[in-house]
Amino acid sequence: MNIAEGSASPEGNTVETVVVRFAGDSGDGIQVIGSQLGLASAMSENDLGTFPEYPSEVRAPVGTTYGVSAYQVHFGGRPIKTIGDEADMLVALNPAALTTNLDILKKGGTVLVDAGTFSERNLEKAGYKASPLEDGTLDGYRVMAPDISKLTLESVADLSLNRKASLRCKNFWALGLVYWMYGRDRQPTIAWLNRKFAGNPDVAKANIAALNAGHAYGETVEATAQEVARIEPAPGIYSFVTGYEALAWGLATAAELANRKLVFSSYPITPASPLLHTLARLSDTGVTTFQAEDEIAATCAAIGASFTGGLGVTSSSGPGIALKQEAMSLAVSAELPLIIVNTQRAGPSTGMPTKTEQSDLNQALYGRHGESPLAVLAAGSPAECFEMAIEAARIALTYMTPVILLSDGFVANSSSPWILPDIDALPRINVANHTDAESFNPFERDPETLARSWAIPGTPGCEHRIGGIEKDYATGHISYEPENHQKMTDVRSGKIAGIAKTIPPLEPDQGPPEGDLAIVGWGSTYGPISRAVNNLRARNYRVSHIHLRHLRPFAPNQDELLAAFSYVLVPEMNTGQLAGLLRSEGFGNVESLSKMTGRPFQVSEIEEAVLSRLESSDE
Repeated sequence: MNIAEGSASPEGNTVETVVVRFAGDSGDGIQVIGSQLGLASAMSENDLGTFPEYPSEVRAPVGTTYGVSAYQVHFGGRPIKTIGDEADMLVALNPAALTTNLDILKKGGTVLVDAGTFSERNLEKAGYKASPLEDGTLDGYRVMAPDISKLTLESVADLSLNRKASLRCKNFWALGLVYWMYGRDRQPTIAWLNRKFAGNPDVAKANIAALNAGHAYGETVEATAQEVARIEPAPGIYSFVTGYEALAWGLATAAELANRKLVFSSYPITPASPLLHTLARLSDTGVTTFQAEDEIAATCAAIGASFTGGLGVTSSSGPGIALKQEAMSLAVSAELPLIIVNTQRAGPSTGMPTKTEQSDLNQALYGRHGESPLAVLAAGSPAECFEMAIEAARIALTYMTPVILLSDGFVANSSSPWILPDIDALPRINVANHTDAESFNPFERDPETLARSWAIPGTPGCEHRIGGIEKDYATGHISYEPENHQKMTDVRSGKIAGIAKTIPPLEPDQGPPEGDLAIVGWGSTYGPISRAVNNLRARNYRVSHIHLRHLRPFAPNQDELLAAFSYVLVPEMNTGQLAGLLRSEGFGNVESLSKMTGRPFQVSEIEEAVLSRLESSDE
């Protein structure tokens, strides 16, 4: 069916959820219109989840498959925890976008293409031998193929923009049509355009004109206008937040709760850099940011900030974390608080820097020289980034230890509504500096936490030296004694193990605390696992979901909880690193579900894996 040619459109109806995927060249403004659809959906009282996908090539040739950018939005009238397995609508602004994203569109779904870009040259770049609009490639889909480029030029003809600038508005033309089809309000986007281009009103007017023209086109051709069910939001004030924004705000909040100065030192790397960008905009709250000359310098600067009484934080992705490892071991030896944020990406080496993966768990647990234990946490959603940043700070400051906080490309770049917390209601992080010169010993330890004394340099009578050479347990002086090294090794290990005493007992996110099968996940597998378990439980399967936030040490009751299930399945975007860790601790009933495609798990993949194992066990 080709609505662009005037054929009749089906009657609109109310749907519970919708998945829309935008795709186009990296210069087509795909990320902009994707985020605007997310904002408009949030304003329409929909829950939602979004996920941008960027090309790995910095400047891929225009019109090639290597330069395709995408943005997926899942919105609707029930809690949204995933980006959606399949798209209901695909907007492909050139042939390359169509060929690289058509596999995500469900059969019978709607595909909107810009017929004006389907030239012989563009088809060749995308690998097509014939036009997919004519050779049957799109049979089984609802096809909308207006000449968006031409219609955009017509919609902005009265404004004083050249042809190139006018064509840049075609993304908003396509967005206007999507707004018509799903009943979105254009006013939030119009207000955003006026703010964004306040210094260039002609550009704002042109994009608004294109938005309105696309919306009017949908009404003229009677494109299906579907009503999307709304969700009843919980009381409170909401923000539309990405993972790295929530992480930045969480770190800043943690520093405020601890009455410490936050010093963030980093070196640019994809996909971790937006955390530095976001924190740099919080300088008015007392946050200090520093872009170092390399990864080692960034970590050492953060360690120095903690030595002077601040909260030192550094961040990177897998390759950069590898470079930070020597300095991380220094922080372990010096016993200073340090937060290391690892936004994981697909590897090894340069790998696929804009694609998501969970393959740095082993690196976080073991990636240092010597016996260098530290705490490891993981955030499972954009909203959870905020609370896990605060938890990382609590552990780092209370136990005087480095903490690795694992995120990944999916968690960091995806977004969702987030209810703003009451900062005044959050518990304080009370860690005092040592000021009593008469009783000062830099390695005197708290008997509960095993944390050593923390004195700010310059405190009269509390002058001290600290470094990476092994220290005497009692005095902190340099020591090469064998028995002392054994004792210091044991106390550093015992300090990390003792963190478990302050971790809340682990409980299933869904389902009973015992049964046939538990699906155990960590990090960004949270959403797909949660939805899969919800679906399976609705069909009366005895399945539970256990989500791990603390990976070293584990929650104190984790062993007992997992032992209460006949079978444990661990979906991970790696080759089974957590599953291997659990098996090494004596759990023989653990099996891995591995995926390494650069894309998150689909709900259906987890459901199928669970059903196949339950059926096998029944037999």
